[in-house]
Amino acid sequence: MERRHVIVRGTVQGVFFRASCEQEATRLGATGWVANRPDGSVEAVFEGPAEVVDQLVEWCRTGPPRAAVSDVQVTEQQPVGELGFEVR
Repeated sequence: MERRHVIVRGTVQGVFFRASCEQEATRLGATGWVANRPDGSVEAVFEGPAEVVDQLVEWCRTGPPRAAVSDVQVTEQQPVGELGFEVR
């Protein structure tokens, strides 16, 4: 199991980024959460098998169709056993 903390910058709020991220994470079987940040970025945590977490990080580099991602910051963390995936 892996856990990654991701901050996505660009035009990522108001474009269904969080809802699309939740759908993608659920489809792939990952756990964690996604939330808007006051500075206009989106923050997410993904937990799951390495290949699933890698796919979600790559998805964040593009996001949903209306997003315009300019930067993705990824930090590895120790898994904590997240349950389910939620939009915060």
